[in-house]
Amino acid sequence: MQEGLAFCLSLPLDYPGGNLLNPRRFPPVLRPTVRGGRPNFIYQVRHDNPDATDVINDDVAIIHLQYSTQWDSLAHVGQLFDADGDGKAEPVFYNGYRPGVDIIGPSDVDDAGGIGTVPAKSTSRAVALGVENMAAKGVQGRGVMIDLHAHVGRARAAIGYDQMMRILEQDKVQVETGDLVCLHTGFSQMLLEMNRKPDPHALENSCAVLDGRDAKLLQWITDSGLAALIADNYAVEAHPALSHHGSCAALPLHEHCLFKLGVNLGEIWYLTELAEWLRARARNRFLLTAPPLRLPGAVGSPTTPVATV
Repeated sequence: MQEGLAFCLSLPLDYPGGNLLNPRRFPPVLRPTVRGGRPNFIYQVRHDNPDATDVINDDVAIIHLQYSTQWDSLAHVGQLFDADGDGKAEPVFYNGYRPGVDIIGPSDVDDAGGIGTVPAKSTSRAVALGVENMAAKGVQGRGVMIDLHAHVGRARAAIGYDQMMRILEQDKVQVETGDLVCLHTGFSQMLLEMNRKPDPHALENSCAVLDGRDAKLLQWITDSGLAALIADNYAVEAHPALSHHGSCAALPLHEHCLFKLGVNLGEIWYLTELAEWLRARARNRFLLTAPPLRLPGAVGSPTTPVATV
């Protein structure tokens, strides 16, 4: 930290707008709580006490936790894997945690979903690997910016190992053990410009993504010792992933990071303002503070990261 300036690295949580980016995730809904049979918003407390002069607002958020700027917990993606050595693959998560015991969810669709209904109780829970573990330990450390946008602009580009190494060399970026690595692609800046009305063609055909099928790139992630991999795009990696023959993960970088390494992924962060400031000063490092919600059992969480330079 040199200047003492702070940058917010979150989009407004009602971006990108609509559900084109992911048809199962919707913008947040805000509603008042109920008080005395009335909406508890602009509520005059004199309804309860004639002598009171207070006017109260109190609200509820119905929110898809991975709609906007977010963290993926290690419970977010598991794999079919022969953990028992019996020749049969079964669902398993990082470090061998199992569905039905460590990750619990309903089988009845009536116990799923949220928009349009307010369930009386929670029906899913990551007993192990929930995002609250990140919050309890704190997410703070050295952020490192890799400015992919400065090299490829808004062209759709699948970044593999060789191109990544050229960019790191050109920009004199070093990634060290424990770093929180941020990838600036310009995608979230594009979402802001769309003003909650995203263009489906642009969503699918713009900005850099990592090539999760590139084995050399995945090995570099392992060897670098980075603690988290963060991007301002939808999934860090190409989604859908580049073509591949045979049985494999649909999201190979998610498999590699969340299932194999225990490396958390950050998605749809807002990095443009910070990336431009750093680039203008030939810098790429900063202090990053980015705790998720301390919400026990959740598999993902909104975050409002702050970069301090």
